[in-house]
Amino acid sequence: MSMAANADGSTAHPSFWRLTIGAVGVVYGDIGTSPLYAFREAVSAAHGHGIDNREIVLGVLSLILWALVLIVTLKYVWLLLRADNNGEGGIFALMALSQHVARRSAATLTLLGILGAAFFYGDAIITPAISVVSAVEGLKLVHPSLGKVVVPVALAIIFVLFWMQAHGTERVAQLFGPVTVVWFLVMAAGGIIHIADDPSVLVAVNPKLGLSFLVEHGTIGLAVLGLVFLAVTGAEALYADLGHFGRNPIQFAWLSLVFPALLLNYFGQGALVLSDPHAIENSFYLLYPSWALVPMVLLATIATIIASQAVISGAFSLTRQAIQLGLLPRLGIRHTSESMSGQIYMPRINWLLFAGVVFLVLLFKTSSNLASAYGIAVTATMLITSIMAFFVIWRVWGWKPWKAFAIILPLLIVEQIFMTANLLKIVDGGWLPLLLAGFLTFLMLTWIKGTKILVRHAHKSGGDLDWLIRKLEQKPPARVPGTAIFLTATPDVAPTALMHNLKHNRVIHERNIIMAIKTEDVPRVPRAKRVEVERITDRFARVVAHYGFMETPNIPKILEHCRRKDLNIEPAASSFFLSRRSLKPTRGKGLPFWQEGAFMWLAASAEDASIYFHIPTDRVVEIGTQVEI
Repeated sequence: MSMAANADGSTAHPSFWRLTIGAVGVVYGDIGTSPLYAFREAVSAAHGHGIDNREIVLGVLSLILWALVLIVTLKYVWLLLRADNNGEGGIFALMALSQHVARRSAATLTLLGILGAAFFYGDAIITPAISVVSAVEGLKLVHPSLGKVVVPVALAIIFVLFWMQAHGTERVAQLFGPVTVVWFLVMAAGGIIHIADDPSVLVAVNPKLGLSFLVEHGTIGLAVLGLVFLAVTGAEALYADLGHFGRNPIQFAWLSLVFPALLLNYFGQGALVLSDPHAIENSFYLLYPSWALVPMVLLATIATIIASQAVISGAFSLTRQAIQLGLLPRLGIRHTSESMSGQIYMPRINWLLFAGVVFLVLLFKTSSNLASAYGIAVTATMLITSIMAFFVIWRVWGWKPWKAFAIILPLLIVEQIFMTANLLKIVDGGWLPLLLAGFLTFLMLTWIKGTKILVRHAHKSGGDLDWLIRKLEQKPPARVPGTAIFLTATPDVAPTALMHNLKHNRVIHERNIIMAIKTEDVPRVPRAKRVEVERITDRFARVVAHYGFMETPNIPKILEHCRRKDLNIEPAASSFFLSRRSLKPTRGKGLPFWQEGAFMWLAASAEDASIYFHIPTDRVVEIGTQVEI
């Protein structure tokens, strides 16, 4: 859906309400499942240390409230939703936008973007695991004997969730918004009913209660703060899904429904535990009468599936952006919807995520254990987002550096405190997202470095294209009928496939098209600017196709654009020449030995160019070359 349609701020506009309901389902699905475990885990962490129950409950509620205000409302809803890249949000959109205005810091911003993406993948694995397990744990309250089926049932739900990705989620996604609206209303109702148990719980709106709890209880307070952070996990989705729903619907959904419902539920849990300290065993489900337990478990399970679906779709979208930006090799992408370009399925990513989620469920078994691994990935991503936002506020918005710093510094301080609190949980599971992020960062940096070596090799072996064409015009080789299309990453350099065809076959086609696909630092490129055609001579033309980092290149569609620019290319009468590189490791040259194997594995895992770019397979000619890395 275009930003032209969803940027309308009028609440009378019909599409506004559709977008708002859709945002509730997709954008707020993750943060909407946090009440299942966030309050319980934070309060439980403080019990057993001689601290009064009332002090714990009020301190935790105060910290949760002000975390939602500072991080979600002020940072994401008010500030970051304004830092869009042509209407799009997310870590790579912010990276590209900040790189565009801070060229000298481009390498640092690329590293930050890579780190942010790497930590997001940790979030994408942990979210389905903790959300589904926490929902199914409600079965223990239905009957204690059902506790032993929690893990098997959770694994079955997770399998169905990942299995259905290949079939597309367009039809089911239409129900996400209405179902999640019901979920928030039910959460609010449960909270309202129990606030009456102890109305004094409302004094937790005073930030002094949270601050004094932190100051007076040292390490215990810091440990509790790390678990309080579970209440804001999912906030990144506000920014990442900006392009799908627009700023106004996301802001309205938060202020009118999501934020009030979350507060009412958390305060209801607080009042319940103040009146009955034993209710902390599962303070969320105990908000509801016994006859409503089974329906609530079912509704919570559906809500967690929706939250998991949103983060899985986000991982697919993020991976496509990484491929387009040259951070990862080509991986298979399937479009599962004819009407929505964002509905994609990536088989390898899907089943890698599935394997990771299953591993976590089997390793940690309970949502309490999983909670220890959750916060680090999210806090790291938030810190990185804040740093990159500084460049946007300063350079894009034109603020003076000290003003931009004055806005970002308090956010960085708050997020750094949360990060420190979460680092206390490294031994208990926090090591997992750190290990995963480190591994993924290593792979992306290796791919960047390796592809630079390949580009240098292409420049060295290819030579200047215009010079070569002049030589061929002066002394033309034998000509054969038809059109030859040479795909290359560098349109000014003679493609390796062209050089080898001349060297070994000593022929040239009647028409030769040098085609390059260039990724711009914008999410999408307008159709009018998609293709540039340059006729070099009667027999040679150069075509440069421009794509945004949220788009997938498609050769047949590029040829259609060429026809509109009076360059008629018939695919059935053309031959597509591709270079297939055979990589040879060389000790002491190029990549260090500890990166050579990783780069060769990444290169081998890349999907065939003919499949990725939708080239007719019976028209492809591959010419092999050996490259030392």
